[in-house]
Amino acid sequence: MIRLGTRGSALALAQARWVAERLEEEVELVTITTSGDRGAHDDKSRFVKELEESLLAGEIALAVHSAKDVPGELPAGLSIVGVPERADPHDVLCGAASLDVLPAGAVVGTASVRRQAQLLALRDDLVVRELRGNVDTRLGRLAAGDFDAIVLAGAGLERLGRAGEGEPLPALVPAPGQGCLALEARTDDQATAAAAARLTDRAALTALTAERALVTALGATCHTPIGAHAEGRGDRLALSAFVGLPDGSHWIRDELDADAADPAALGRAVAERLEAAGARELLEEAERAATDVR
Repeated sequence: MIRLGTRGSALALAQARWVAERLEEEVELVTITTSGDRGAHDDKSRFVKELEESLLAGEIALAVHSAKDVPGELPAGLSIVGVPERADPHDVLCGAASLDVLPAGAVVGTASVRRQAQLLALRDDLVVRELRGNVDTRLGRLAAGDFDAIVLAGAGLERLGRAGEGEPLPALVPAPGQGCLALEARTDDQATAAAAARLTDRAALTALTAERALVTALGATCHTPIGAHAEGRGDRLALSAFVGLPDGSHWIRDELDADAADPAALGRAVAERLEAAGARELLEEAERAATDVR
């Protein structure tokens, strides 16, 4: 029996059930309320902290996270032990066929400073307003006319069986880890690690490793607009990255490919290139702006 910890949102439960169905062992789902579920917005670990505490306390053996919610540094004693096949990593636009058809002054909803920065870098005539809540809540506010369009993760819609409700936004660099699930366990629990490892998709793990290495090298937080997306191309791995200010006024994009055998090295190399172009200063300015707002 594996006690599998998850948040209680519809999306989190869908993800956990997907994992449970593929594990060979019998699974008991354990729903845990996190700081993020209670409304906290100022902590990168807000959607994983309580799950990790339950792991360390032995209350659950395995936790399933959206990989984009997992900070670059894990608590001592915990490891990511499984990364299943990746779902759609891209952002999607709901409410309009494309950004191009939105009129000047159109109101676009998102809770992500990364999405905000890239939207305004592409269209500084848009009005980007904060939109929080689960997928149904956000789509409900769109339907109610509170927004002209909203941006969501394609993976979330896909896992909820609503993949056709958004149009792809390939111009936006996704959040690091978007579309990936991260299975976390105690480092001393070899049996659970082995069970989770059987679900690991090599391509997803390779891409996630590169993206997380970039974020860790830059010291990014939940307040810093950063995108990273790695994609395999034969025996090569290409990593695209974006760093910018929330208002879209200044930004840096880069892409580099390297041998897929060392994805972490690729992530660090792109981070160095971004830093040389001024990324560290942009991230620090974005962090100061977020602190002033709080």
